[in-house]
Amino acid sequence: MTAPAGGPVLECSGIRKSFGDHAAVKGIGFSIARGETYGLLGPNGAGKTTTISIIAGLLEADAGEVTLGGEPMNPDATHTKRLVGLVPQDLAIYPDLGAAENLDFFGRLHGMKGADLRRRVAEVLEIIELTDRADDRTQEYSGGMKRRLNIGVGLLHRPALLILDEPTVGVDPQSRNAILDSVEQLGEEGMAVLYTTHYMEEAERLCDRIGIVDQGELIAEGSQADLVRIVGQRDRLTLTATGSLAATAIALGGLAPVDDAAVTDDGIALIVDRAHDHLPEILAVAGRTGSLVKSVDVDSADLESVFLKLTGRALRE
Repeated sequence: MTAPAGGPVLECSGIRKSFGDHAAVKGIGFSIARGETYGLLGPNGAGKTTTISIIAGLLEADAGEVTLGGEPMNPDATHTKRLVGLVPQDLAIYPDLGAAENLDFFGRLHGMKGADLRRRVAEVLEIIELTDRADDRTQEYSGGMKRRLNIGVGLLHRPALLILDEPTVGVDPQSRNAILDSVEQLGEEGMAVLYTTHYMEEAERLCDRIGIVDQGELIAEGSQADLVRIVGQRDRLTLTATGSLAATAIALGGLAPVDDAAVTDDGIALIVDRAHDHLPEILAVAGRTGSLVKSVDVDSADLESVFLKLTGRALRE
């Protein structure tokens, strides 16, 4: 079931939820467009699971609004819930059934039947790369295969929004890559995806935008490049070079994007805003000032460093 065309698939604003004296979510709000993958990142206890549960209609918010396809979402909104495919971190499949039987069962729960259900089961098996193991009992599957089937169950009814909660936890590298490939494909095909993960490289690879949650609040949001700019992170650029290094360092230090330039034992170390964008200019200045650059190494500001600066802790803490 798909959301109507036009406007965000998901909109939420001012979400609040407390458990006794503990405020788990404190006014979180964001939106996700069709074809967009949105990453929700935060340390354990930040409020991600509570937020996801409210968005999926599993938990009543104390305040705030959630709409999917323009329709309000709450625990009683049966019609709106059909727009969501929820893939929980814990496996939700039957071990005594094969992949095809699992998908058939969950499809019937969604009201699917007949030829449409059979076609959709075959399509999903293809997406999650389990066609050749469709009839094998899932208790015989590897951890990665079970995870892929878990995603297939969430995809089966063609949701407008797919929520993936830590979908690659505990899987081998090959299965993990297959899962990431599948998620990338879903975004390209127009599905809205809400993705939580403890792996920064997954967020960097998959997510068009990222919301960082800490202590129940959304403290920053944007693309990876946006977040790097927000916290003022800079790239580290190392030039291995010979020649007039002191003169080159002085000249490079005068360029607007360069925050610092210092001579090292084998070249020049710089702190640069968007080093890749300004590399041609930097190399040209080095040549004009009498230095021969032998190699260049760029250590770009990444999501890990942004997250650490914003929250004061690593994501896995």
